[in-house]
Amino acid sequence: MKVVLVVDIVGLKDANNFNKHLKKEGFKQIEGEDFAYEGEAHTHIFNTRAYITEVVSKGLAKIDFSDCKIIFQIGENPMETYVYNKSKKDFITTTPTS
Repeated sequence: MKVVLVVDIVGLKDANNFNKHLKKEGFKQIEGEDFAYEGEAHTHIFNTRAYITEVVSKGLAKIDFSDCKIIFQIGENPMETYVYNKSKKDFITTTPTS
């Protein structure tokens, strides 16, 4: 399945290092877009979602930034928006609970 990932990073100091990390992990930067990437998923949606958040978290650990949000789509399945929690060093979903 095709994966599209959009990263919104505020206060980024080293975009090159971040982009190299994502490329190493199988994400190709979409031409003409600063922080939009595509790749291929070969696992179940839940595993792919976990992989994406882990890869981006590890990339963020290598750079200086203020805030980060991601949103992605796996195949025809759009995922919720995730916000990076710096104290937990992990992403949390912004989907409101009912």
